[in-house]
Amino acid sequence: MAEKLVLAYSGGLDTSVAIRWLQEKYNVDVITLTADLGNLDDMDEIKQRALDTKAIAAEVRDGRDEFLKDFVWPALQANALYQGVYPLATALGRPLIAKMLVEVARLHGATMVAHGCTGKGNDQVRLDVGIASLAPDLKVLAPAREWGMTRDEEIAYAQKNDISVFNANKQFSTDENLWGRSIEAGPLENPWSEPPEEAYLWTKAVADTPDASEYTEIDFDQGLPIAIDGTKLDPIQIVNLISERAGNHGIGRIDHIEDRLVGIKSREVYEAPAAAVLIPAHQALEAMTLTREQLRFKEHVSRDYADLTYNGLWYSSHRNDLQAYIKSTQTHVSGTVRVKLYKAKATVVGVRSPNALYQHDLATYGDGDLFDQSASPGFIHLWGLPNRVQAQIQGNSDQS
Repeated sequence: MAEKLVLAYSGGLDTSVAIRWLQEKYNVDVITLTADLGNLDDMDEIKQRALDTKAIAAEVRDGRDEFLKDFVWPALQANALYQGVYPLATALGRPLIAKMLVEVARLHGATMVAHGCTGKGNDQVRLDVGIASLAPDLKVLAPAREWGMTRDEEIAYAQKNDISVFNANKQFSTDENLWGRSIEAGPLENPWSEPPEEAYLWTKAVADTPDASEYTEIDFDQGLPIAIDGTKLDPIQIVNLISERAGNHGIGRIDHIEDRLVGIKSREVYEAPAAAVLIPAHQALEAMTLTREQLRFKEHVSRDYADLTYNGLWYSSHRNDLQAYIKSTQTHVSGTVRVKLYKAKATVVGVRSPNALYQHDLATYGDGDLFDQSASPGFIHLWGLPNRVQAQIQGNSDQS
């Protein structure tokens, strides 16, 4: 009896070819797993395509709610941006897919799992390491790393084996979920060339955006968005609504040179309209409710958190430790943020919180000022004492 293998299956060229290739190469029964993280609207069609390609079973799972609650929301609390710009949409989806692969493997008694990642991207690391962290006994295969076929050869293989695929000749390589969309390949590989407008699907060109601004109020509870314009919504509704509004104003386009984990620089283009609004809004609320020391230290934690996520170490103890600190910082990060959406910019224009550390009677220069200015000279005297002592004994250190 043949061993069973679970393949992460998108229905595209690579994974469709992989079903037949794995059967021929390893003599295994292939079960497919298709995860909907907010990127699919034809699940039944994809499932049928897998069965038509001789998979013995095709699992389809709706992971949207779990994706947002257990992966995106913790990353939002961390303000996680890889290299300061990328909100990690694809990187956050991979550990959930790894978890689902393990769950389906256990369900069907499979001894192997597989994915369609190539040998030069980041996703191979995220899936391999994620699976190894959750189920070190499972063998992981990556057909695209092994077979050495070009895209034209894959198409020829599919035609030879009567494998039905779609978008085999698409211009760009894309991946998307609720938190963002990545666009690669084709003309984007030339960093001198501006991304063509057809690369974007979720965001309007600035010239096509409304000439009137739009204001959105976001309620947060302990660092998590819970309502838009006073209406409580679930996480999927919040992300979809913000994404639609921001995209209509051309907000959320990212174009940068990224350092991949495997050591190469790559030109990456993303659309992340919801993240482009929610992360700055969350940061603004933190500025109102956290101390200077908390904000400063959390910047370091956020950078490390983003790096760990990008580098496929979501299931590491270190990421869990950082998450514990981040969760602690969010206890008082509750309130409302008003954001202005206009011409590709999301600008925070108002913040209020019952836990605000901003106090008007201390900050104001007008009537009602309670700040004791007479205390300042003594404070300055003590604050500058080490500098004065050093200058008196060692002289001025300024050698310019």
